[in-house]
This record gives sequence, C-alpha cells and structure tokens, in this order.
Amino acid sequence: MSLEIIAIIESPLFGVLLTVGVFFLSLEINKFFKGTPLLHPVMLSMAIIIPLLLWTGIPYETYFNGASIIHFLLGPATVALAVPLYENFARVRQVFLPLMLACIIGSTIAATSACAVVWGLGGDFKTILSIAPKSVTTPIAMGISEQIGGIQSLTAGVVLITGTIGCIVSPVIFKILKIRDDGAKGFALGVSSHGFGTAQALQISAVAGAFAGLGLGVTGVLTAFGLPLVLSVFW
Repeated sequence: MSLEIIAIIESPLFGVLLTVGVFFLSLEINKFFKGTPLLHPVMLSMAIIIPLLLWTGIPYETYFNGASIIHFLLGPATVALAVPLYENFARVRQVFLPLMLACIIGSTIAATSACAVVWGLGGDFKTILSIAPKSVTTPIAMGISEQIGGIQSLTAGVVLITGTIGCIVSPVIFKILKIRDDGAKGFALGVSSHGFGTAQALQISAVAGAFAGLGLGVTGVLTAFGLPLVLSVFW
C-alpha cells in the first residue's frame, strides 16, 4: 500500500467520507426496495462497512478516528427531536399522564424482560448489565452501560438490533391490533425502538414523530436514573 493511500486512510476525513458515502448508498438501496425495514439504512451500512474494514485490514480505531465526529453528532440529533414535539405540544399535553404511565410500564418491562431472557440463557452478570438499557437510544444507552459496569460495545450492538426488530415487527403489530392513531404508533415506536423507531415514525407523520420523540426522551431519562438506582438497591 502506497504512502499516499495510507495517509488518506489515517486522515479523519476517511472515516467521515466512508460512513456518509455508505449511508447514502444504503438509503438508495432502501428506497429501491420501497423502504422495507428489513433493509434499514443503519443496519445495511454496518453490513457493508464491517466486511470492508475486515477485507482491507483497516483497524477499527483508524476508521473511528474520523467516524467519531458523526458519533458526537448523535447527541445534538437526539435533542433536535424536540422540534416536532414542540410543534404538537398541545395534543401531547392532553394525554400526558396516560403517556407517562405507559412509558414507565413499557421501559420497565423492556429492561426486566431482556435481563430475564439473558439470565435464563445462562448469561453472566456483566452481559445482563450490558443488555438492560437496550431500548434506550445509543448515546444514552452507552452512558448507562458504562455507569453500571456493562460492556459498551455490546450495548451499542444490542441497541441497534432492538431498533431494527422494532421497525420490522411494528407495522404487523399495528395491523393486528388495529392501531390507527398516529400518536399511539409514534409513542410505541419511540419507547420500544428509540432512534430507529422515531425515524420510522417521522415517515408516518409529524404527529407520530412528535410522540415518538417524547417516548424516546422519557424512556431515556427514566432508564438513565432508574436503572442505576434499582441496581444500587438490589446489588
């Protein structure tokens, strides 16, 4: 490999350009297949970048040197979800208490059921801690995992898988249960599938996106404060 190519790869721009380029390619593939959740752009991008790095022998650390810039933007992107929530705040305020109750129950079941499954399958305590924040958006989930002693990389992977599964099965569940209200659809997606679900909700309508943003945010706050507190009491 020539010195010029090595210099390009080690440049922070390499990680940014590779990530953005592959993501836009994944978007086009997803559009070609009519937006199917089975080919979610984020998961598809991972399926392209990981083999590419392995095939070329480029260390993950070298790639992440530039991709970390995009990783940093996850935080502001999450905060920006408050915009559709603000625009639909009047409707949200009408059903605020039922939404909070649903969010508390939903986030509790999401964490406890995941931990129970891992424990039942023989997973160790560190793995259980890594799985617990699976339904929270990636930046918050990784912070929680670090705080409670989990494995951040495992948490990030499970968060992505959780979001993908939620996007795939949610249209079927909505159809079976005959859920037609955009607010209910969006809130369910935000609570169960964090950023992935919120992105899908925004494709449904602005109302669904607003409720999804609320579900994502409240679930993140409840899990960030509640999970470490519960662990400190019982362990």
